[in-house]
Amino acid sequence: MNQRTCLSVILAAGEGTRMKSALPKVLHQIAGLPMVAHVVKAAEAAGASGVALVIGHGADEMRKTAAKFAPEAETFVQEKRLGTAHAVIAARAAISKGYDDVLVMFGDTPLIDAQALATARRKLAEGAAVAVIGFRPPNPAGYGRLIEQAGRLVAIREEKDCSEAEKKIGFCNAGMMAVAGAHALKLLDAVGNKNAKGEYYLTDIVEIAGAQGLDVVATEASFENALGINNRAELAQAEAIWQQRRRHEAMLSGVTLIAPETVYFSHDTEIGADTIVEPNVWFGPGVMVASGAKIHAFSHIEGATIASNCNVGPFARLRPGADLRNKAKVGNFCEVKQAVIEEGAKVNHLTYIGDARVGAGANIGAGTITCNYDGYSKFFTDIGEGAFIGSNSSLVAPVTIGNGGYIASGSVITETVPDDALAFGRARQKTIPGKGKELRERFASAAAAKKKAAGADH
Repeated sequence: MNQRTCLSVILAAGEGTRMKSALPKVLHQIAGLPMVAHVVKAAEAAGASGVALVIGHGADEMRKTAAKFAPEAETFVQEKRLGTAHAVIAARAAISKGYDDVLVMFGDTPLIDAQALATARRKLAEGAAVAVIGFRPPNPAGYGRLIEQAGRLVAIREEKDCSEAEKKIGFCNAGMMAVAGAHALKLLDAVGNKNAKGEYYLTDIVEIAGAQGLDVVATEASFENALGINNRAELAQAEAIWQQRRRHEAMLSGVTLIAPETVYFSHDTEIGADTIVEPNVWFGPGVMVASGAKIHAFSHIEGATIASNCNVGPFARLRPGADLRNKAKVGNFCEVKQAVIEEGAKVNHLTYIGDARVGAGANIGAGTITCNYDGYSKFFTDIGEGAFIGSNSSLVAPVTIGNGGYIASGSVITETVPDDALAFGRARQKTIPGKGKELRERFASAAAAKKKAAGADH
């Protein structure tokens, strides 16, 4: 089967009115990725070399988004919504290229597994003309039933047309199917619209193929694989299932999740073995964590690279461009953005490091900030190896602190500090005996007078 070519036709033209959103339904995200992109990834993992997206509502936005996750995909607009077969035939130009297999999928089923698609393709390789993917929902009410005889699928019966015996069938239509490319257009063109809605139903090709003496079979996927998304409640349900799968996968690959149900991954999170993740950690898109790291509770990480044996959090925020090298530490209530924290460097408490390099072994004291933005442009701060930045210091970029430089606490640094130099950047302290008591008495008297005046007004 590996040598067979495959086209995935993904139907993504639905308006999704039940989502109550201006955004096309299939662009709503699961794990930081549009749900239609999950479908594309599953198709590609099942061996699809071509992707045809059938779009409608929000076509321009769909094309723009698709260019990011499926740059080679062809897009076809379904001008009028006249049924599922009508939608598939909108991709006629792609289907006619002569692929061995055609997978028909829906853009709102983000949990579909590549294995379920591969199983359907395997049936085509074994000689079937059509392989329909079915599933067994907890309650089959409302679903079309798959009617089988002697191991062959003879019909997909909508519930309203089912006999009492057929209504008891628990094997239902998931909507997705694989069709042999040699028969696809002929079968689709034979679908009529003589029904109550006057629409062209994809499910009709089952009986059409059977009438032509072609082999039609059903394969089975899990209920989760077939879950379609129509509203935000179902979107949240799908997110929960995806996260549960990913957590399980991470733990089996050697990652310790102390409270798995509280950790959230993105679609592209990479996390190495022997990493420990404490409760309530959120991984946004673009995060790579090497082995042996420790991510403490309540940390928020996106677009960041974390090397082996790093220590992050608790309550740390790593923003895009944060690059922590081996054994670096970013502690509680620290934020790092577009900055390299080199090997063994420590950013321990209440600190902001942005557009910067912190050299190997450097220590950044509590309350330190890099002042990287003047309201118009960003500027770079370079902190050398082994430097010590005292607490509550402000480093006004662009500025360089040399290797081994020492910044006194409370300093505002605006000029280059040479290697091994000590820099002060603060006003000299002045102490006036008794002045504190005088100020308290003055402030107390003023407050009392204000209160008395307010009472007189009433």
